[in-house]
Amino acid sequence: MAVIVGAGPGLGAAVARKLGRAGFAIALVARNEQRLTELGEALQAEDITTGWTAVDVADSDQLAAAVTRFGDFSGQIDVLHHNAVAFRSAAASALNATDLLADLSVGTASLLTSVSAALPFMQAGGLVLATGGGSADHPMTSAASLGVQKAALRNLMLALDQDLRGRGIRAASLTVNGTIAAGTPFDPDRIADAFAELVAGAPKAGDHWRSEVPFNG
Repeated sequence: MAVIVGAGPGLGAAVARKLGRAGFAIALVARNEQRLTELGEALQAEDITTGWTAVDVADSDQLAAAVTRFGDFSGQIDVLHHNAVAFRSAAASALNATDLLADLSVGTASLLTSVSAALPFMQAGGLVLATGGGSADHPMTSAASLGVQKAALRNLMLALDQDLRGRGIRAASLTVNGTIAAGTPFDPDRIADAFAELVAGAPKAGDHWRSEVPFNG
């Protein structure tokens, strides 16, 4: 089973569809219940085994319970993909600490909640993935908290890979160095292909595994 946290109609949907076609059962988690249901039903119509739960990923109890339910149902979680982010249109000088912490709880801290809940169902060969972003290195003036989330996410993913590799579980962030948009070099389907390559390559990567992979379109 592949659990996708932050499963929206763009990249989350593309990754779900790509992994579903590769034979994974798909579990979707996101806040918007209507969009989540539409995506889940669309995947089911394509004969992809799909379940979904609408929760606020910043709510640790809700998120942990959702991931645990999926794990209990399937018995095993093979892939956990963190795709959640909080986008706030605000320059750094317009942010306050409360806003920044709220955004970090969505874009970064919720990863820890998901991983903690998924680990009891992950075996050697399991994989934690995250959608990184170039704003970690090149902050957007108009959306300062986004870069902070992505920089913290990258560091956390590096730490998780170091921590979990002894169990045979690997972690990697795919750093998307551009704006995700259909019909561009950063089309969701192209990025989903890159995630699928990580999933396919993980079992044989060994010491060549990279816990951060750039995607430049």
